Amino acid sequence: MEQRVNFITLAVADLVAARRFYIEGLGWSAVAEEHDVLFLPIAQGVVLALWDRKSFVAEVGEPSSGLAPITLAHNVSGPDEVDTVLADARAAGATVHAGERREWGGYTGYFVDPDGFRWEIAHNPSPLGDGLVEASRRWLRESQG
Repeated sequence: MEQRVNFITLAVADLVAARRFYIEGLGWSAVAEEHDVLFLPIAQGVVLALWDRKSFVAEVGEPSSGLAPITLAHNVSGPDEVDTVLADARAAGATVHAGERREWGGYTGYFVDPDGFRWEIAHNPSPLGDGLVEASRRWLRESQG
């Protein structure tokens, strides 16, 4: 098996509310939309799928309840940008946990989407962090023409 991921799928309770949050609130765009799933391109070869929970359960099974032990991370170029993204998420209706300096040298904060998924907004001042931000932004520019 090749080392890669192509879809990250989140089971959502209300697809209309998820669409409103991600597309209207955060300004993201969809690459496709079916009756029970919304596909948002997030990187080259990677799509975030927002799947109606009932359809998810019918195919995959009942997920465990409680806080999922994962975060989805969105890296940015600096602490000010962390704060800007968190403010945008708050305006879109998210619960926000303010940015703070971390012992490892970065600056991060979190927001919680309408279904309780945690997004980390991070400035990781390192070659890895800087490289990921630049690669993501290059892909975004190229994909938008």
